[in-house]
Amino acid sequence: MRFDDPNLVSCAGLVPVLALADRCGLAQLLTDRLIVAAKGGANATAKILALVAGMIAGADSIDDMDLLRHGGMGRLFTGIRAPSTLGTFLRVFTFGHVRQLDAVAAGLLARLVTATPILPDADQLVLVDIDDTVRQTYGYAKQGAGRGYTGVKGLNALLAVVSTPISPPLIAASRLRKGSTNSARGAAKLLADALAAVRRARATGLVIVRADSAYYGYDIVAACRRVGARFSVTARLTPTVTAAITSIPDTAWVPIRYPNAIYDEAEQRWVSDAEVAEVGVTAFTGRRKTEHVTARLIVRRVRRLNPKHVPAGQTEAFAVYRYHAVFTDNPEPMLHAEATHRDHAIVEQVIAELKNGPLAHLPSGRFAANAAWLACAAMAHNLTRAAGALAGGRHRRTRTATIRAQLIATPARLAHSAHQQVLHLPRDWPYEPGLDELFRRALHDPLPAAA
Repeated sequence: MRFDDPNLVSCAGLVPVLALADRCGLAQLLTDRLIVAAKGGANATAKILALVAGMIAGADSIDDMDLLRHGGMGRLFTGIRAPSTLGTFLRVFTFGHVRQLDAVAAGLLARLVTATPILPDADQLVLVDIDDTVRQTYGYAKQGAGRGYTGVKGLNALLAVVSTPISPPLIAASRLRKGSTNSARGAAKLLADALAAVRRARATGLVIVRADSAYYGYDIVAACRRVGARFSVTARLTPTVTAAITSIPDTAWVPIRYPNAIYDEAEQRWVSDAEVAEVGVTAFTGRRKTEHVTARLIVRRVRRLNPKHVPAGQTEAFAVYRYHAVFTDNPEPMLHAEATHRDHAIVEQVIAELKNGPLAHLPSGRFAANAAWLACAAMAHNLTRAAGALAGGRHRRTRTATIRAQLIATPARLAHSAHQQVLHLPRDWPYEPGLDELFRRALHDPLPAAA
């Protein structure tokens, strides 16, 4: 066994993805908007492109950026940098640089949506989900690390995700925060940034913002209303909400299809332990009168099952339920609106994909460097999703790890023919149709005009 072939590459799928990024103007966006004047900040465009390329290829730490420096990669791509160079570059970032990078990520999203079928039916219904997660860190050198609501020491990443009912989720905005922060802190500003990015992406349909009870507050609702978006937020069981729930008559509850539900053919209805009802409620009454918000309260109740406290052979004296309330102005019918809100869990898919990829680590001791790393991870995620959309078939909605394994991490041999570089890929490659489609559409097909 010899490691002596200078013409082999392990991730030929990077070629069409980076070509797509170039055709969407990522390099120009970086040149125009990212200015790093500090020592070590030279050639910022090339270094950010190298970081994004490494993340698309599977790098989850600064040292992993060496993945781009093997075989024929130096002839296939320009601007490849050593991990030490990229680490030094990230450490000179400040909060202002991170915000510039956020603007680049938003601009790239708008151009990807215009140039690829990554957000279909955005002229009908667009869903924006907001949530946060804690990325665990170790040691004492991480700036901003702390223990928050999970009790886990780490840094908090706040994400806003955009999707349609038939599209995979994309990252519209991201923000890294200290580990001890409250979930709702800064969420309204991030949501405003995400909604602005969604509108720039020509998403002209109805926009519904979904969030869990951590974001139940006037600021989130106001951010939605300022731009004409609808909201669907899990309500905390405050005295006002509890009083509204108790006012619902027993005849108003409608059984819904739920795990373990049974359809009764004779009665033509679902027999289920879950039921849904609706009532109007005015929220945030502790604020000034102009900030009171009246909307729908859609309540789902699920029968509590606790057989440990019920003796064998004895039935319950009366039914006991747990309640899940959603405060919303979603114009859909009650059952559709409740089901739409439950699909908010799609944001957890994005969090899992990031933690299984570039967010497996927050690699620097500097907070701003880690914030820049998160912004690059968002761009890498969206580019990977765009590659899946161009490849078509099952890759349109599959996980990013699958796209990386089946399309990006394709081995190839680099050769020259008639003064042109030619990639020789494996014969009988099982994912050849998707990869061939990706190469064709990303490198050769005309792209629509970017927004």
